[in-house]
Amino acid sequence: MSRLVAFAAIQGGYKVVSQVEGELERALQSQDASTKIGFGNTAYFLPVIYSLTGMKCETLEDLKKPLEFARGLLPPHIKGHNHLPYLGPLLDAGMAGLFAYEVKEALRINREPDFYTFTEDPDIDAGKIWVGPADDTILRKRGVEFVDGSAPGFAAIVGAAPNAEIAKMIIEDYQKKSLYIFCAANHNGKTAVEQCLEAGMQIGWNTRIVPFGPDISSAIFALGFANRAAMAFGGVEPGDYRRMLMYNKNRIFAFVNALGDVGTEWAVAAAGAVNWGFPTLADTDIPEILPTGICTYEHVVANVPHDELCQKSVEVRGLKINVTEIDIPLSFGPAFEGERVRGADLFCQMGGGKTQCTELVKMAEMNEIEDGKVEIVGPDIGDIKEGDTLPLGIYVQIAGREFQTDFEPIMERQIHHLINYIQGIMHIGQRDIAWVRVGKGAIEKGFSLKDIGVVLHAKFHQDFQKIVDKVQVTLYSNKEDVDKLTERARVEYRTRDERVDTMTDEDVETFYSCTLCQSFAPSHVCSVSPERTGLCGAYNWMDCKASFEINPTGPNQPIQKGKVLDPKLGRFEGVDEFIKGASKGAIESYNFYSMVNAPMTTCGCCECIAAMLPSCNGVMTVGRDYAGDTPCGMKFTTLAGVMGGGASSPGFVGHSKFNITQGKFILGDGGLLRVVWMPKVLKDEIYDRINARGKEMGVENFADMIADETVGITEDEILPFLQEKGHPALEMESLIS
Repeated sequence: MSRLVAFAAIQGGYKVVSQVEGELERALQSQDASTKIGFGNTAYFLPVIYSLTGMKCETLEDLKKPLEFARGLLPPHIKGHNHLPYLGPLLDAGMAGLFAYEVKEALRINREPDFYTFTEDPDIDAGKIWVGPADDTILRKRGVEFVDGSAPGFAAIVGAAPNAEIAKMIIEDYQKKSLYIFCAANHNGKTAVEQCLEAGMQIGWNTRIVPFGPDISSAIFALGFANRAAMAFGGVEPGDYRRMLMYNKNRIFAFVNALGDVGTEWAVAAAGAVNWGFPTLADTDIPEILPTGICTYEHVVANVPHDELCQKSVEVRGLKINVTEIDIPLSFGPAFEGERVRGADLFCQMGGGKTQCTELVKMAEMNEIEDGKVEIVGPDIGDIKEGDTLPLGIYVQIAGREFQTDFEPIMERQIHHLINYIQGIMHIGQRDIAWVRVGKGAIEKGFSLKDIGVVLHAKFHQDFQKIVDKVQVTLYSNKEDVDKLTERARVEYRTRDERVDTMTDEDVETFYSCTLCQSFAPSHVCSVSPERTGLCGAYNWMDCKASFEINPTGPNQPIQKGKVLDPKLGRFEGVDEFIKGASKGAIESYNFYSMVNAPMTTCGCCECIAAMLPSCNGVMTVGRDYAGDTPCGMKFTTLAGVMGGGASSPGFVGHSKFNITQGKFILGDGGLLRVVWMPKVLKDEIYDRINARGKEMGVENFADMIADETVGITEDEILPFLQEKGHPALEMESLIS
C-alpha cells in the first residue's frame, strides 16, 4: 500500500476534524447549546454516528462528544521512519473524517435550513437542486430495494466528469444496471449533477440520480442511508459497529467514483468508505491500494477510463448484476425445452451431420471482453432461404473473479438446455456434434442467431451469479471460422477428458448424476463415474463434481455408490436407489459396465451408440457424425430413435467417444476387445488411445484389427477381415447366453 495514500488520508482527517471543531465552536458562541440539530424527519439522529457509536446527537452540545471521539481516532502523522503498517491508521483517519463531515452537515442545516429541499425530487425551477439527507419516508420506500435486490447497489459519485457527455454516459451505464447514483462534491466548481442537467437528464430519487449536495461532506448522506437501511431492514442495533460494517460490506454493494483531482479532503472520505467495504475508483493518477483486505477486492483503483468505469466498478466491488429481461422476439422458458422441431416445421438447421456445429466456453480475463457483447461473424438466419443449412460455432467467453477453468465444461453444457428454452428452437448434442433446428414459426417472429447470444449472456448471469461477472458471445457461421473453432475446441476437449485418465471407479465413493436431458428423455438418468464419462461426452466425473459445487441443487447430484452388488457388470446399491427416485420409478436398476445386461439408459444427446453383432461375437459402435450404414442394419439416427428416449435397451447403449478407451468400457462384456467395427472417422480420431488401451489388455496394434466401412457394412462382409486379423472377440465366450 502506498505511503502517499495514508499520508493524504491522515492529513485530510486532521484538517477536516479541525475545521469542524472550529465551526462547532463558532456555533456555540452564537447560539444556545440546547439548540436542536438533526437531519429532519428521522428517528436515527445523525445516522452514521448513531449507528456506529450509539451516540444520540439532538443539540449543539451533543456534537462535542462525537467530535472528541473523532479527534481520538486520529493516528500519529506518517513519519519517514514509520513504514509499516498504513491500513489501520488510514481506516481510523477515514472514520474520524466521516464523523466530522456528519457534524459539519448538521451544522450547515442548522445554519442554512433552506439549503436542502429534503424531498425526493429537487426544485430545479427554483434553482434548488440539492435534496440533502433522505428522511425516513424515503428510506422506507427506497431502502427495501437494497434488500430485495431490485437495487443491487449504489455508485457514490464525487466530483465531475470532464464534460456533460461523459457524465451522462457514466451515469446512464449505472442506470442500465439498476443502480442508484448518489452524487456529492464538486471538481473546480462543477458537479456531476449539474452536468446531468446540462445533458438533459432528469434527476432525483425517482430516476435514481440523487443530488445529495455540492460538497464532499455531503457524501456522508450516502453512508448514512446505507447504515439506516441496515438498522431498519437488517436488524442491526445502534452501536454494534462491527456488525454494521460487515452488513454493509456483504449486503449493500456500493462504491465510490472519484471524478477529478483527489485532494486530502476527498482522500479521507475515500479512506472512510473503505471501513464499509466500499472501494474507490478514480479517473486520475492517484496512488492505489490493490491488495485485498477490508474490501472484497481492491480498495483504491486509479486511472480508470471513463468508458470502463461502470464495468470496472461493478467488478471491483464484487457486485452481481441480475439480467432480468431477455430481449428476444420469442417466448422463452423451461416450458419449451421439450419442444421438437419436426420436418414439416423446419426452416433451417445447423450441425446434425449436415454441417459442423461446435460449442466452446473459455475463461477470459476481465479486460479482454465486453459484457453483453454478442457478435455474428458470417451470414445470419435472415440471409438464407428455407431448407438451407449453416455451419455454426458458438464461442462464449466468461470472466469472473471466482471463475475457474474447471467450470468451462459446466457452462458449456448449459448451452444445450438454454437454447432449448427458446420457443421454436431445438438443440441436441454438445461439443463438436451439436445440432440446432430452427422452426418456421421462430423465423416469422424475427429469430436471429444473435438471440442465442442474448439468451446465453442473460442466463449465465442469472443462474451463475456467484462466478460470472462478464459474458461475451461470438457466433461464427462461415465454414472456415467454424472449422478453426472446432480444431481449437477439440484440443480443449481432449485436455479436459485427460484429467480423469489416472482415476478409477474404485478410487471414489461418490458418483454423480446428470439429468440435463430429461426434457427429451424423461426416464433417463445418466450416472458419471471416473471411468464412465457422461454419454454426451461433455461431462466427466471432475466436471460433475465442479458443477455440484457451483450449483448444489442443479442437475449434477452426488450419488453414494454404496455396496457393490456386481463388480463385473458394475452394479451398485446406492446407484440403484438414486436412479429409481430420479427416474420416478421408471428405471429400477442398471449396470455401468455392460451393454448386454441391464445397460445404462440412453438419451438423444449421446456421442456414440454401441450395438451387438452376434455373428461376429462382438459389438460395433457408431458416432453421431457418421451418416452411413452400419453392420447392425441401422444408421445412427435410427438407433437413436429406437433406444435414445431414456430406455435401458439390452444389446445397445449410448456412450461418449472418450469412454471407448476408458478402463471400464463394457468391461462386463469383454471390454474394448469386444469392439469389431466402428466408422473410420471415429477410429482415426481415437486411434492412438485404442492402441494404448489394447496394449494394456494384452493386444498390440488393436486398432488395426477393428473393421470399418472400408471393409464392410454388414456382419458377413466384416467377419472374414476379423478372422484374418485374429480378432480376440472371436475367441471370447458367447455374448448371447
